[in-house]
Amino acid sequence: MMSMTARLRDRRLDAAPSRAQTIAFGASGFPTQLMTQTFSAFVVYFYVTHLGVAPGWVAAAMIAHGVLNAVLNPVVGAVSDRFRTPWGRRIPWIGIGIVPLVVAFALVWMPPELPTAGLIVWFLVVVAVYDIAYVVVVLNISALFPEIFRTTEERARGNVPRQIFAILGMVLGTAGAPALYDSIGWPGMAVVLSAVCLVFLVWSFAGGMIERRVPEAASEAMRWRDQLTYTFANRAFVPYVLGSLCVQTAIAVILAALPFYVRYSLHAAEGEGSILLGAIFLTAIPSIVLWSAVVRRTSPRSALLASVAVFGVAVLGYLLPSSVLAAALVGVAVGVGVGGLLQLLEVVLAQIIDDDAARTGHRREGAYFGVNGFVVRGSVVLQAVVAAAVLTGSGFDAALGDAQPESVDGGIRLMVAVVPMAFCALGWLCFFLYPLRTRD
Repeated sequence: MMSMTARLRDRRLDAAPSRAQTIAFGASGFPTQLMTQTFSAFVVYFYVTHLGVAPGWVAAAMIAHGVLNAVLNPVVGAVSDRFRTPWGRRIPWIGIGIVPLVVAFALVWMPPELPTAGLIVWFLVVVAVYDIAYVVVVLNISALFPEIFRTTEERARGNVPRQIFAILGMVLGTAGAPALYDSIGWPGMAVVLSAVCLVFLVWSFAGGMIERRVPEAASEAMRWRDQLTYTFANRAFVPYVLGSLCVQTAIAVILAALPFYVRYSLHAAEGEGSILLGAIFLTAIPSIVLWSAVVRRTSPRSALLASVAVFGVAVLGYLLPSSVLAAALVGVAVGVGVGGLLQLLEVVLAQIIDDDAARTGHRREGAYFGVNGFVVRGSVVLQAVVAAAVLTGSGFDAALGDAQPESVDGGIRLMVAVVPMAFCALGWLCFFLYPLRTRD
């Protein structure tokens, strides 16, 4: 045990990471997205349909989950920046948090026999532990990215495996989880997915999560008030985080609208929505490599502006299709833009952190990723507001089944195409105001 802790303490990165280290670090994207997508897609369905908890109680618990997650991000980020140990600032948090994270994720799907009130308490407690562990682990992994990969060239290449692993985790979380719970039940699904996540996280932790030797002056504690002042006074961060909120809201609105689009606009079976999602995500994988080449030849700002433009124009294509095949072809174009956003947003944020370090003398990856996580959680709220406004305004009535008024088709096409395009336009304007125009 002592030799293992000594190896972790003495392990430091002094040059560019090797290919093996890059792939191992990128592997962390698979389990984190697998847990995120499985939780967000099925937890309400599980507690309402299979456990019989009233939807209102589950909705209230999910709101508490969202608030806790949002508040934790900046707090954990700031604490991590101020943390000093012989093993580094981030590594201890990640190492301590992996097992509680995986166990809490499994327990979400394995409640004991309890009355409704007991199930609600179980949900609140277990999800609170899951939230805390998730933010502790994932935020510190994200904070390692700008430290491990130091230049635009390194970051463009280094983020490719991480985002490919992340997309594979999204696909398994949305498509693989139903197959598992249908065949081996919810507890079986929880055990299998948790075991897979644990294996990937341990591999990534042991092989790819390495800190550099940060100078004492760069890692010394900054006062909390100064943390907030420097972050929100950063001329690059403010347009970036607002633009990120806009484009992530656009993606969230599309994902929320697609099931309605498939059933009420394309008049297809609900299950065919997976074809549209598959078209987006499977196209995003090779496009990540494409955008990696673009940013290496231009700059983070130029590449991000181009990817937002591609995404915004492509989503307008959802106005026209009358068949699933035609909509899937639109999804191919949308996936090209999505791949760019997945690849470039963290590259740009890493550039902001470098600029901040040059001006303040502090490396504050945790603070920036934490505040960014807090702000972009607003995309969930904006998505819910858009969906409620469009469906209500178009006259949607679930009791009518497939016999909805014609205005519903128009409203849904508005929600899946025009609204995301409008958010993309706002996001593009924010990124246009982003002042860092060099590569590094």
